[in-house]
Amino acid sequence: MPHLQAKRILLGVTGGVAAYKAAELTRLLVKAGADVRVVMTEAATQFVTPLTFQALSGKPVLTNLWASDADNGMAHIDYSRDVDALLIAPASADFIAKLAHGVADDLLSTLCLARTCPLFVAPAMNRQMWDNPATRRSVALLRSDEVMLLGPASGAQACGEIGPGRMLEPAELLAQMTLNFQPKSLAGKRVLVTAGPTLEALDPVRALTNLSSGKMGYAVAQAAQAAGAEVVLVSGPTCLPTPANVQRVAVRSAAEMAVAVNAALPGVAIFISVAAVADYRPAQASEQKLKKTGAPLTLTLLPNPDILADVASRPDAPFCVGFAAESENLLAHGEAKRQRKRLPLIVVNRVQDALGSDDNELLLLDDAGSHALPRADKLTLARQLIDHIANLYSLKKQE
Repeated sequence: MPHLQAKRILLGVTGGVAAYKAAELTRLLVKAGADVRVVMTEAATQFVTPLTFQALSGKPVLTNLWASDADNGMAHIDYSRDVDALLIAPASADFIAKLAHGVADDLLSTLCLARTCPLFVAPAMNRQMWDNPATRRSVALLRSDEVMLLGPASGAQACGEIGPGRMLEPAELLAQMTLNFQPKSLAGKRVLVTAGPTLEALDPVRALTNLSSGKMGYAVAQAAQAAGAEVVLVSGPTCLPTPANVQRVAVRSAAEMAVAVNAALPGVAIFISVAAVADYRPAQASEQKLKKTGAPLTLTLLPNPDILADVASRPDAPFCVGFAAESENLLAHGEAKRQRKRLPLIVVNRVQDALGSDDNELLLLDDAGSHALPRADKLTLARQLIDHIANLYSLKKQE
């Protein structure tokens, strides 16, 4: 993780079962080359001892607002200076509320208020606490103050319940922090990304669709934003949260996606078509629910517009990047699609590995040949892809 090399990170740990994950996060950050200093709340020390974090970070752990080794006695100010980022993981519901309202009654909350660096927060709490209106208001305030929320994830919780509120896994947080420090290679550029599946209605309750989760497209949008771009994300139906500082336009059908893409195109420098757009739609959607009769049902399907080809064929077309999900002969089929649509770059993956998964491996095809990106989580792949796109775009502008 070269982007984290020698970066100074202040890691805040608050009280919660997820504090044990912060120990692994510390180890991963240090392994990636970051200079990590840990600050713990009193409640956090009830779950994991400061000695654990001292051993992993190689530095004394800060816990007390009044006892410090700062030369001027101003620990609550000094320790947030000369750092590149402040990350709170886990961030409890109580601490999030304190942050949102500027309460500074211990060392960590005071450091957050006195900081001059970006602040990242990884929530961790029971699902009902996360869904509570008070927490939602606090989170909205933090976002309006440009605090970066990392997660939470959804799944099984220590209390035995299942739902949103889990802290992101340490490897995911590492990837998120790496994104923050990637070069701003797309600064000042407007980037349009499509993501997710489309739904082609058969009747009010049925539709033709595919297994796309939208995870790759959302990761690409997040990586582009982290690279400094102004990002518009046109998304089919997904359950994914909108990446921070990304403008999301929700659509359902391929026709709606085409309209949204055309509306967003003015001023776009780069168009990345990640969405798994349905190739066909029913010739006619029933206004009423189709009843089961036991007889065979014949559907007449019409081709949907080819959004990427239409954009790429414009005389003022942006730099266009396509995605191709193939089940066999990835190189041959991907290159044929790239040539047919006249794209400077196409990203190919095996459909058996890609749809709905959290990781993937990609094959990038451009005028210089093929470039393999080995298996990794989708956010890491998205960051590598954005680096490649930024380089190609820069070379194209120099022609």
